[in-house]
Amino acid sequence: MGEEGDRVAPRFERGSRAFAVMEAGKVVSYGWLSTATEWIGELGVEISPEAGEAYIWNCLTLPEHRRRGHYRALLEGIVAQARRDGLSRLWIGSTEDPAQKADADAGFVTVLNFAVRRFAGLRWLSASPDARADPELVATARRRLGIQSSISIAAGRRRVH
Repeated sequence: MGEEGDRVAPRFERGSRAFAVMEAGKVVSYGWLSTATEWIGELGVEISPEAGEAYIWNCLTLPEHRRRGHYRALLEGIVAQARRDGLSRLWIGSTEDPAQKADADAGFVTVLNFAVRRFAGLRWLSASPDARADPELVATARRRLGIQSSISIAAGRRRVH
């Protein structure tokens, strides 16, 4: 995990699980699955899955291995294991088009669309419902994220997770 290598042990200690795609004996893509509260650094909020739910996060494919289907394979493996574990809902967030297509192919639907701006120590977050999203799912996502309205302004916080 490069510069994030020192974060592995604390993640395992709090119950997060790591998944990896290997090629020629080396990790080329990895991601994490958590059933407990996790910090979403890009948004500056926490997600708190309830019983039977989990959050997929910190997925990365090494630059020299991108555009070869490794993220898709990683995601399919995580989803398959989550199903075997009896999880009924998985949350994931993606900000790049290739990842969003793989997310959709794996059965994920867009619930909220985010925009984040940082200025003068503040974090401005827009969380607008996707036009196709089920309103009940939108409300559930807002509860899991602790976001009550479409716009949130708060002090910018940096946390290591």
